[in-house]
Amino acid sequence: MEIKAKLNYLRIAPRKVRSVVDLIRGKEIREAEAQLKFVSRRASDPVLKLLKSAVANAKSNFNIDKENLFIKEIIVNEGVPYKRYRPMSRGRAYPILKRTSHIVITLGIKKGVKIPDISLRKQTDLSQFKDLDKEKKQEPEMETEKRETKDSIKANYNTKKDIVLKPKKQNWAKRIFRRKSI
Repeated sequence: MEIKAKLNYLRIAPRKVRSVVDLIRGKEIREAEAQLKFVSRRASDPVLKLLKSAVANAKSNFNIDKENLFIKEIIVNEGVPYKRYRPMSRGRAYPILKRTSHIVITLGIKKGVKIPDISLRKQTDLSQFKDLDKEKKQEPEMETEKRETKDSIKANYNTKKDIVLKPKKQNWAKRIFRRKSI
């Protein structure tokens, strides 16, 4: 089983992010977090945040503890560069590429660790939703009454609107050629 998390369009060049990512590849989660906290590179904070996100995904989706995980794979790809221009002599423009990175982290589970059965958890969750369906069936009767009142309000509003708009039709040219829009 694999747990994944992605970070797209990180505004740091991939070459600089790869130097940080190489330090934590294949390590356990606690070691990787400790390493990232003390690395003095700008890319360490977003990578640490991504690692914590992947651990949170494992905890919430599969109920797996932090101690049972390790970094199986971490990939840094090049994203779309932002193109900027710098003015040069004789009216020329020099292109500047501000590079971005896409990071994908995959966590693996250590050998010998039992994974809780997810299918049992899903069945219990569905039983809770069955009670909500019964409550929703009772509510539509109340909603139809509200709709009738809203429809009657709209009908009254439309008749009042027609009465108000009739005198303004004389100045239609002024309304069309006004500088400010309505």
